[in-house]
Amino acid sequence: MPELPEMETYRQLLTPLIVGRTVSDVSITREKSINVPPEYFARMVTGTRIAALERRAKHLLFHLDNGQVLLLHLMLGGSMFYGSEAQKPQRTTQVVLHVGETALYFIGLRLGYLHLHAAQEAERLLAKLGPEPLAPQFTFERFLDVLAGRKANLKALLVDQSFLSGIGNCYSDEICFAAGLLPARRVPTLQPDEQSNLYTAIGSLLREAIRCGGYMDMPLYVGDALTGGFDSLCRVYDREGEPCPRCGAPIVKDEISAKKSFYCSVCQR
Repeated sequence: MPELPEMETYRQLLTPLIVGRTVSDVSITREKSINVPPEYFARMVTGTRIAALERRAKHLLFHLDNGQVLLLHLMLGGSMFYGSEAQKPQRTTQVVLHVGETALYFIGLRLGYLHLHAAQEAERLLAKLGPEPLAPQFTFERFLDVLAGRKANLKALLVDQSFLSGIGNCYSDEICFAAGLLPARRVPTLQPDEQSNLYTAIGSLLREAIRCGGYMDMPLYVGDALTGGFDSLCRVYDREGEPCPRCGAPIVKDEISAKKSFYCSVCQR
C-alpha cells in the first residue's frame, strides 16, 4: 500500500505535469470508486483547471479552480499513470482525467477511491489525522507530546494514523530498524535516548525514502526512473531470512498486533 513517501513522490512528479492544466474530459468505469453519481462528478470536474496538488498523510488532494477537491486514497493495489492510452499499463482503470492529449489514469481502485468534496469538507474529513511527521512544526517536543500516555507497541503506534499520519507497514519496520528498536517494544519502556533515536529515525528514514522514490515500483510515466527506487534500499521490510545489514543475523518475519513485521532480533532491542 502506498505510504507517505510514495504519495509524496507522486505529488512531486505530477505537479509540473498537471498543475495549471484543464481537465478536458472524465471517464468513469467503476462507480464505487467515486462518491457521487458519475454524471455529477463529470460535470463538476470537466472544464476545471487543476490549481494545486497537495499531499496529506497517504492522500493526494487535487484542488480544482471551482473550489472542489478530488481526494485520492490508493489503498491496497492502487496506482496512477500519466500518459497516453497506448503507454498505460495493461491494467483496469477505474477513473481517468483527460488533460489534452494525455490523461491521468487511476488504476486498481478496488479498495481505494477518488472522492469529490468541497474544500472545507475535505479538510474536515482529514482533521482526524495525526501530525505530519515531516512538517517543520513537528519538533522533538511536539513528538514527546503526542507520545505521552501511549502504551501500545511501536508497530501498532507507528501505523496508527491518529498518532502520526502517513506511515504504514513498510516504513514502520524501517523506522524501528533505523532506531535500533524492536517493533514489539512498548512505548512506556522507551528511555529518553531511545525516544530521541525514534524521532530522528522517523524524519531521516522518510526523507531518504522520498529522495529515492519510495518502495513501490510502479512508474508514474514512461521514463520515470525515480519511483520505486527505495525498494532495493529497504533494510528489513520483506527481507525475511536475509542477513541484517548491520550485524549479519537473519531478518525475522513476525506478526505483531495482527500486522506482518520484519526486524533483526539481534541488533534491535
